[in-house]
Amino acid sequence: MAFGYRDLEEAIVSAVRDGVSGKEIGVAFSGGLDSGLVSALAKRFARSVHLYTCGTSNAYDVVMARDLSERLGLPWTHVQLSRGNIECYIHDMISATGTSDPFTVSYELQLFSVCEAATEDIVLTGQGSDEYFMGCAKFVGQSRDNFEALKDASVERLLDVSVPCEMKIAEHFGKTLVYPYLDPRVTSEVGRIDPEALIPRDMDSRKSVLKEVALHLGYPCLLERKKKSSQYGSGTTDLVRAVSREKGMMYNEYIASVYDEIFNGIPFSGRGSVINARVDSVLKEKAERIIAECGSNPSAVMDIVYRRILKDGDLRSLK
Repeated sequence: MAFGYRDLEEAIVSAVRDGVSGKEIGVAFSGGLDSGLVSALAKRFARSVHLYTCGTSNAYDVVMARDLSERLGLPWTHVQLSRGNIECYIHDMISATGTSDPFTVSYELQLFSVCEAATEDIVLTGQGSDEYFMGCAKFVGQSRDNFEALKDASVERLLDVSVPCEMKIAEHFGKTLVYPYLDPRVTSEVGRIDPEALIPRDMDSRKSVLKEVALHLGYPCLLERKKKSSQYGSGTTDLVRAVSREKGMMYNEYIASVYDEIFNGIPFSGRGSVINARVDSVLKEKAERIIAECGSNPSAVMDIVYRRILKDGDLRSLK
C-alpha cells in the first residue's frame, strides 16, 4: 500500500537537507518527536550534529534527551538551569529581546540558553510542530470549527510572537535558526491534509500524522516519546516561580519588575502596583511594538489610561 503522506515526508526531508547540508549544526533538542526527527534527518546530511538540551539536573526533558541522543548516536550537551543562574538568564533574555510577556519568557528561555551554549553558528529547531501537527492538549477532541479557530490562533501567535522573539535571540548570539516545520513546502503539504486526520482523539493521538512520517522514515523509537511543554519539561517554570516567591512576587510581577528595571530604570522598591490582566498575546505584542516606537513603555501607557479614566469618570474616551 502506498504511503499516504509521501509528499509531506519529502517536504520535511528537503527542508532539513536544504538547511543543514555540509554544515556544522547545533540542535535545540528536547528529546521529543519534533526535535528528534529533525535531528535524525540532520545526521544524514550535515557535516556534524550536536544536540543541546536546557533544563534542571533532574528535568523530564533532560532525562528523555539523554536517552534519545544515545539511540540516535549523536553527541549531547546538557545546558544546566539552576537557582544560581536562572535570574541571569531571565535578565539577559529580556534585555536581548525586549519581551515582557511572562509566558513567552517561560518557553523561550530554553532556546536562549541553547544558543548561548552552542558552538555552532546554525541551530536547528523543531518549533512549529505543535501548531501544525496538533501537539497541544487544547486540540484534543475538538469539533472541526473549534479546531480551525484554535489552529489559526496558535499559528498567529507562533508567527507574530514566538518567531520574532527567537529571531532576536539568534541575532543576539550571532546564530542562524533553521525551522523545517515552518518551511513553506511543509506547511503547504499540511494544508492539504484532511483536518479530521490532524485533530487528535486523545492525548496519545496528538501529532499522529508526524508520527506516521517518522515511522515510515525508519525511526520507530520517536513514536514512544511522551512530551511535556518545554517550560515544564525543562523545569524552567518551577525555577522562575521559586525565584518569584523568594522576592515576594507572583510570576508575572517578577517578570514585569525585571523588564521595568532594564528598560525603564525602575528598581523594585520604586515600582508601583502591578496590574494583573489577561490580554491576547498577539494584540499585546503588536501594541507594545507601537508603544516602543513612540518612545514609551507599557507602564507609562497604563498610567495614562488610568488617569484618563479618573478624569472622565467613565470609559467613553477609551472607546
